[in-house]
Amino acid sequence: MDDAQMATQAYQLRQAIEKESISIEENGIIITIGGDLKVKEITINNAEELNLKEAINHAIRKAQEMQVMKMKELISET
Repeated sequence: MDDAQMATQAYQLRQAIEKESISIEENGIIITIGGDLKVKEITINNAEELNLKEAINHAIRKAQEMQVMKMKELISET
């Protein structure tokens, strides 16, 4: 398999994963997260909490930024 085929396959895999989602329910709270690791919905006792969803997604973005910075550090050290 050449590089172009691998890149195409990786892209198709990422697209398929991002379309998926999973929901969990625990103690009256339902959280749905997509394959892109973003919170899609939070329901607490049947009331959707938009502010909480946005705060969690913001925290995830910051964690992803931190991961990128750490990877850059590690790459520059080699």
